[in-house]
Formats: sequence, structure tokens, C-alpha cells
Amino acid sequence: QVRLVESGGGLVQAGGSLRLSCTASGRTFSIERMGWFRQGPGKEREFVAAISWSGGSTYYADSVKGRFTISRDNAKNTMYLQMNSLKPEDTAVYYCAASRWYARASPDDYNYWGQGTQVTVSS
Repeated sequence: QVRLVESGGGLVQAGGSLRLSCTASGRTFSIERMGWFRQGPGKEREFVAAISWSGGSTYYADSVKGRFTISRDNAKNTMYLQMNSLKPEDTAVYYCAASRWYARASPDDYNYWGQGTQVTVSS
């Protein structure tokens, strides 16, 4: 099993920045990909970004490309999401996820999930 714990959410004004962290513990050697998803009020969970745990390849949703940056620190078993130029529509609960396979944008391809962290962007 893999346990994921997110941190770094909060309230920020439009145009501001936040950095989310996700720390993995347990059978981390089984992780191939990690990703961030978000779920806004009344919306379905949507893909934000993903990263290959070994090679560092990254993938982004069009809605965040150029504003968000995903990265990882293997030594710390931690993934990050740097969010810049935040917009009110970025308001959501952000979830960290880990996959044993080459997952990308489908939440069904992820095996483990964190509890979520709230990000609220005020206008």
C-alpha cells in the first residue's frame, strides 16, 4: 500500500501563487506515475497534471498549461504542484494520486489517493 498526504492549500487572491506538496509513504517503489486532480463545487474530478516518477516526463491539462508546474523530489518521496497566476476557476479540492502503471489523465488508472487539500482563489 501507498499512503499519500497533501499539504499547501489555502486561500489566495486571483493572480497569486500557491505550492501544493504530496508526500508518499509505504510501498513507494511500486509508483510509476503521480498526478494531481481537482474537483470544484458541483463538478466532476478533473485531471490537472501528471509526472513520471522515474524519468520526470510531465503532462498537463490545457487549462493549467503555462501556469502550473509539476515536479518531484524522489529522495523525499514528494511531488509538488506550483500554481501561478491563479484564477477563481481554479478553486477546488486538489487531490494527489499515484499509479503503479503509466497513467496520465484518467482517474481510473490511479491506484492510490490522498485526502485532498482545499484551494480557494478569490476574485
